[in-house]
Amino acid sequence: MGDPAGVGLEIAFKALRDHQDLPAFVLLADPEAAARAAASVGYKGPLTIQPIPLATTAMPGQPDPGHAPAITGAIEEGVRLCLTGKAAGLVTLPIAKATLYEAGFGFPGHTEFVAHLTASTPMAGTRGPIMMLAGETLKVSLATIHTPLAAVPGLLTSERLERACRVTLEALATDFGIPRPRLALAGLNPHAGESGGIGREEIERINPVAARLRAEGHAVTDAQPADTLFHPEARRQYDAVLAMYHDQGLIPVKTVDFWSAVNVTLGLPIVRTSPDHGTAFDLAGKGLARADSFVAALRLAAKMAAGRAAA
Repeated sequence: MGDPAGVGLEIAFKALRDHQDLPAFVLLADPEAAARAAASVGYKGPLTIQPIPLATTAMPGQPDPGHAPAITGAIEEGVRLCLTGKAAGLVTLPIAKATLYEAGFGFPGHTEFVAHLTASTPMAGTRGPIMMLAGETLKVSLATIHTPLAAVPGLLTSERLERACRVTLEALATDFGIPRPRLALAGLNPHAGESGGIGREEIERINPVAARLRAEGHAVTDAQPADTLFHPEARRQYDAVLAMYHDQGLIPVKTVDFWSAVNVTLGLPIVRTSPDHGTAFDLAGKGLARADSFVAALRLAAKMAAGRAAA
């Protein structure tokens, strides 16, 4: 259910109201908060809910740290349903990390929490988590996520880069059905370092990883200048990009496909997707939030689950 004071429940019921062909899903949510959200968008159909009760009433636009146990409990229950085979995938609605931090939540966000909950579960392939933003015409994985920019160069070890590449390549093949995926690597520095003139991370770390993967038969580029990597003609040359830091990847995805991009966690034993936006507390209760990204997240989760089942 995400944060029940945000727009998550509203967009779930907007999706049900406006789309007749959605993958079937069960909403893990507080029944009262769900009923209020359904009424706010005029949804009058059945409510398929597994109750996750809140300790106090959720008011639209008023986040409350007291809701944290139910918010995290819903995530935990969703993961359990996936691990036991009762659900094919998990679609998480937006949370407000600051509210959870006030209640003692010890993870940077959904991605790391779900990875923690599945850490002891065996899986095929290279383990993540790796965050990907997937739009209709552009998919970008991130080598680093919510990291201060000053810390990024130190975190870009060869081991981290190689794992991010492998997780992305495996997911493109299995989850997205691309038989021989092509992965473009963004450079860290302007002009991909200008042959070492304005940075050596490309020469010393990124390109050697790409060379090792190419020697195994993978289609992986050396570091490319990020300022020329995302225009339409360039996007036809690859299936996904590995960006070195958060905004390098998210700005182009949100520019190209703001409403329908999906946050996907790669390299987990379960399928997990999420709308690519936040709680929008300022819109909560007004029925104004768009459901596009949630609909896309549902459809992508179903597609990924089908791909894994067929693999």
